[in-house]
Amino acid sequence: MSELKAVLFDMDGTLLDSERLWDIAVYELSASFGRELTPEVRESTLGNSMMGALAKVFAHVGREATPENLAEAAQWLNTRVVELFGEGLPWRPGAEAALDLVKSAGLGCALVTNTERMLTEIALETLGRHRFDATVCGDEVEHAKPAPDPYRRGAHMLGVDAGSCVAVEDSPTGTESAIAAGCAVVVVPSEVRVPEGPGRTFRTTLEGLTLDDLRSARARGH
Repeated sequence: MSELKAVLFDMDGTLLDSERLWDIAVYELSASFGRELTPEVRESTLGNSMMGALAKVFAHVGREATPENLAEAAQWLNTRVVELFGEGLPWRPGAEAALDLVKSAGLGCALVTNTERMLTEIALETLGRHRFDATVCGDEVEHAKPAPDPYRRGAHMLGVDAGSCVAVEDSPTGTESAIAAGCAVVVVPSEVRVPEGPGRTFRTTLEGLTLDDLRSARARGH
C-alpha cells in the first residue's frame, strides 16, 4: 500500500465559504428570467460546472439552453460573482490551517475546482498561490466534476498516482469525481448532505485536522 503523497482540495464550500456568494448570483439570474429559483434546484447545482448549473437553471425557468443563451448567462454570472468575490471571500473553518499543515508536511498540494480559471485567479488572492503546487479549473478539462478528469489531472500535475492522494470535498458532485479518479476522500459537507459510500471519511469541520487523519483516510479509502 503506497503512502500518502498529496492532498487535493476543492475550493467553493470546502476552503472558502463562497457558495453563499454564488447563491446570490444564481438566485438573481433566475429571477431575471422571470421565475424565482427554488432551494431544491439550487441544491442540485452545487458542485456543478458552470454550464451544468446553468442548464438546470434554464430548465427551471423554461429558457431554451442554446449555446448563445448559455454563453450570455455565463458571462453575466461570472461578472456578478467577480463583484461579490471582490467584496471579500471568507474561509471555511479550519481550511487555512489545513492547507498549511499539508504544505509544512512536504506533501503535494493541488486546488481542484469546477470554478472557471478567471474566478479561481481572484480566489487565489485569498487562498495564497504559494500554498498550491498545481491548480485545476473546470474550464481546463474535457469533463468537469462529477467526471474523474479534474482529480486525475490534479494528481498528474503533481506527478503522483491518484491512489496516493486524499481529496477534500464538500459536495456529492465533487466526492463522486474524486472517488471515480481513485482518490480517497475526506468529506466535510457544507450546503448539502453527501451520501455515505466506500472511500469516504466524514468530518464536520476541517478544524483540528491532523496528518494522521489524512493518512487514515487514505488507508481506509484503499
